[in-house]
Amino acid sequence: MTKSNGIKKIRKAVIAVAGSGTRLLPATKTMPKEMLPIVDKPAIQLVVEELVAAGIQDIILVTKWDKKTLEDHFDHSLALENELAKAGKKEKLREIKKISELANFIYIRQKGPYGNGTPVLSAASLVEDEPFMYVWGDDLVKSKVSFSKQMVDDYNISGRLMIGVQEVARDQVDRYGIVSLRDKKTMQIDDIVEKPSIKNAPSQLADFGRMILNQDIIDILKKTRLGKGGELWIVDAIRDYIRSGGKFYAKKIQDGQWLTTGDPLNLLKTNLEYAWDRDDLRAFLKDYLKNK
Repeated sequence: MTKSNGIKKIRKAVIAVAGSGTRLLPATKTMPKEMLPIVDKPAIQLVVEELVAAGIQDIILVTKWDKKTLEDHFDHSLALENELAKAGKKEKLREIKKISELANFIYIRQKGPYGNGTPVLSAASLVEDEPFMYVWGDDLVKSKVSFSKQMVDDYNISGRLMIGVQEVARDQVDRYGIVSLRDKKTMQIDDIVEKPSIKNAPSQLADFGRMILNQDIIDILKKTRLGKGGELWIVDAIRDYIRSGGKFYAKKIQDGQWLTTGDPLNLLKTNLEYAWDRDDLRAFLKDYLKNK
């Protein structure tokens, strides 16, 4: 579907969920890292809900052999639904049924070299010639308005390809891809430097797993050589796109923050952030922390 201003509507999202979660072992030995709970919802459900709030209809999850529990989570569970119905737990029943009805879920297995560019190539035939969201399955953005919606709303007006960014402390810039801006007013990107030294970092804007991409990026990614660590990096394709004259932009979060869940400390911090927002948990949590 194309809008009246000639910009194609974003209807699809690709979520990369084929990682092994080695930093969270042994918890991730049999449980996908994206299924680890954030209070009482798996992280991947929060990601999906964010996308659905942006009007995304088709969600393509790029998986691997040990992600079956993730796929099952977004399917109907007739035995559980029947059990809840017999017990008269109507609210829980509605909550469980809603999960499978959030969107159209499509699952494909990742094939190709290791790296965060490979899921895009794996899903390429499903997003051919249309813009799409590309998301990491273990990156959360806690905001008043869905960050994916913020990005899609921007795209619907400007048609800009973009990547989410958040300012990090100077002593942490060597952990992330750091964005160099050509124009601070428009947030047009000049370059993305992967894990620069603290001394040479071009800014403190770290990129993270929220992007709007299109066929142009896919075509470049198909020709992109393996980069750092012998991996296929999506940012290498974005850099090549910029160098060939394409315009790519950074997008800051409004009224929110990016939260990672890929290691024990950040998973714990993220749980505390979400728990603090719960009316049924905040007072207890505040009292508990005060007495520790």
